[in-house]
Amino acid sequence: MDKKVVRNTSFWQDRPTLVTGGTGLLGGWLIKHLLDSGADIVCLVRDWVPKSELVRSNLVEQVKVVRGDICDSALLERLLGEYEIEAVFHVAAQTIVGIANRNPISTFQTNIGGTWSLLEACRRSSKVSTIVVASSDKAYGDQDKLPYDENTPLQGRHPYDVSKSCADLIAQSYFATYKLPVGITRCGNFYGGGDLNWNRIVPGTIRSILRGKQPIIRSDGQYVRDYFYIEDGAAAYILLAEQLANNPELPGEAFNFSNETPVSVLEIVERIIKLMDSNLKPVILNEADNEIRQQYLSSSKARKMLNWEPLVTLDEGLSRTISWYRDFLSNE
Repeated sequence: MDKKVVRNTSFWQDRPTLVTGGTGLLGGWLIKHLLDSGADIVCLVRDWVPKSELVRSNLVEQVKVVRGDICDSALLERLLGEYEIEAVFHVAAQTIVGIANRNPISTFQTNIGGTWSLLEACRRSSKVSTIVVASSDKAYGDQDKLPYDENTPLQGRHPYDVSKSCADLIAQSYFATYKLPVGITRCGNFYGGGDLNWNRIVPGTIRSILRGKQPIIRSDGQYVRDYFYIEDGAAAYILLAEQLANNPELPGEAFNFSNETPVSVLEIVERIIKLMDSNLKPVILNEADNEIRQQYLSSSKARKMLNWEPLVTLDEGLSRTISWYRDFLSNE
């Protein structure tokens, strides 16, 4: 049974709020939950993605859309000023490890340069009072001690991991130097309806099974990760923003968010196959490289300091996700 989400709607009612990366997986669900709470949302979008959750669900009709690049400093200053933004969720990023390995420069420009451009614009704003910056569990890099907690050093080595380590440290520096009211999230691997990156294991597996094809595992299947349901993620971001505004001890802090149920890639595929009543067997390519072997998080800090807990179990989240893709792919 799911726990009920309790949202501080009075905090969000009519609050001018910027969400970067609104056509992405997290951005779409974050906008949905913020709209449910009454926020006045401005969404920064670089590329138009007609099948994104933002557009597909008509949420785009309920927000102000600004087209542009997260690295455009002049645009960001204009946006924050003209719309009198008070709360900022920075979730725009290049999020695919394989793309980062093939195209490191564009990943560094977006994930690192985009972060400092936005934070500098926020520093110059007289209105912004709450900023949540999306880091990642990948910011920790490869570590011997598991699970990772917030005291684990940030030491990414490969392009995507480095981009998140840098963005995380930049956010910390803007608090330490300028007292910018920043909170940092480090989440496990997001999954859920609305993820259109088919090379990710959850949507790729579901689509393959729905089309009667064997799911593909590009690694050996033994990489271990947290899998974190996207609506849990959106709820965690919103909770952190609310508490940043009301607790002077929180700005500058980073928080891990995870359901603390690490599973292997092969296990997540086998769970999906079972939930979909399929007899298909995965094809294991064993082609992955430049990826961390085992990585999972402790969320004890968020549980203690934010009174946070995940709302959805792994199997429930997977079941919801499967239902979303059944509907989505049947309407293609």
